[in-house]
Amino acid sequence: MEKTILEMKNISIEFPGVKALNNVNFTTETGTIHALIGANGAGKSTLMKVLAGAYNHYTGEIFIDGKKASIKSPKDAQNYGIQIVYQEVDTALIPYLTVGENIMLNEMVNGMGTKQIVKWNEIHEKATEILASMHVHVPSKKLVSELTLAEKQMVLIARSISQQCKFLILDEPTAPLSMSETKELFRIVRDLKAKNVAVIFISHRLPELFEICDDITVMRNGEFVVKEKIAETTQNNIIEAMLGKKLEEQFPKYNVKIGDSVLTVKGLSDKEKIKDFSMYVKEGEIVGLAGLVGAGKTEICKALFGASPITAGEIYLKNNQLNLKSPYDAVRAGIALVPEERRKEGVLVFESVTTNLTAPSLKKFTKYLSFLDFNSEKNAAKDMINQLGIKTPTTETKVQNLSGGNQQKVAIGKWLLTDADVYIFDEPTKGVDVGAKKDIFELIAELAKRGKAIIYATCELSEIMGITDRVYVIYDGQVAKELETSKTNEEELLFYSTGGR
Repeated sequence: MEKTILEMKNISIEFPGVKALNNVNFTTETGTIHALIGANGAGKSTLMKVLAGAYNHYTGEIFIDGKKASIKSPKDAQNYGIQIVYQEVDTALIPYLTVGENIMLNEMVNGMGTKQIVKWNEIHEKATEILASMHVHVPSKKLVSELTLAEKQMVLIARSISQQCKFLILDEPTAPLSMSETKELFRIVRDLKAKNVAVIFISHRLPELFEICDDITVMRNGEFVVKEKIAETTQNNIIEAMLGKKLEEQFPKYNVKIGDSVLTVKGLSDKEKIKDFSMYVKEGEIVGLAGLVGAGKTEICKALFGASPITAGEIYLKNNQLNLKSPYDAVRAGIALVPEERRKEGVLVFESVTTNLTAPSLKKFTKYLSFLDFNSEKNAAKDMINQLGIKTPTTETKVQNLSGGNQQKVAIGKWLLTDADVYIFDEPTKGVDVGAKKDIFELIAELAKRGKAIIYATCELSEIMGITDRVYVIYDGQVAKELETSKTNEEELLFYSTGGR
């Protein structure tokens, strides 16, 4: 099978105050699965956005089979057979259209016939066929707004493979997927490789990359570091290349005296997922909510934050019963949530870092009939940026221009200024590199030392084992088992996560 070779040479690009790429070289060919990895802010997503035509103000050259390719728009990239599936699925899908319409969007825009008439049956038949080939059981006529995060990811991948593509870029594709869905994705990726498609796989999950990929390219600080054959390197070598130093212990060692109960939940239920959920968290305690994707962890977190209605149950904060009708009520009571979908729910992407960090605690920075004290607000933002190590050119940089890990630090930092009693973290390390993960773990440990009650929800069982004191394993919206972390292991957590009794 004849290979098509893609080369990116001396690619550089700047944004206001940031040189995101500096003379980067990247080479791959069809019929291979190529990992692209680096710490948050390394420039890997930016490089792929250049290839996909999202940015046109770069310098350098792109060649396909030795011929110079002019890629200045997404349409140009698609004409060369280049498709991309972005990490933030909600920004790439149209929620009020159906699954089929989203999958076949490009064909619909270009017209299904010579008279530009949309043949609806044909749209849904083709979409159903693509979904069936992926073993994804989502009705073509279902609205995208009704889908889970994992289902939305699959719709985006289905849209990409509906096009005749030679190079498919997947940016953190497994982040919202369960183990079974990840296996299905890997099957699809291997099928594409067998059909002579190049798949460029951006991920922070090294075990996955070593399972699925042939080659790996490492970037650091906007520059190319090394390209290796997966079979000829190790995970530790790749991490050290990413960070530019030896890997330290990820999980902080800390001793905290566990205090009195802060949050108590009794018999919580909602209209859909949560069923008779009970838990408690004490001062200085980190309590895990472990479970697979779709188990109900996110729904529990949102219910505890007043972001979704509950039909039964009671929530107590320091023995005072709460009546949480909205997130406003939760914030006033002393509860903070760092949500899973940070760009959609955790940050204001078009606002500055300062605005994001101070938004929940503006009362601290108002005086004289509610006039905002801009100097004290800016100083507080600067202190938080330094404390969390947020990499940003200025305090006024828009959050959309930060890397994923730095956006996550902003999403966490805004709650630190409020000095809440309960901190709820929902998949806080999703799409975050090993260096930023370590920073987040240390931050959570520091909150525990200050006597805060912490709920840590994740499907990453190694994180549950590394950071928590106790854990509630969630299965189908219920507590399958409560365990003391020091007396369990990942195998037992997985057993209960998959419905074991």
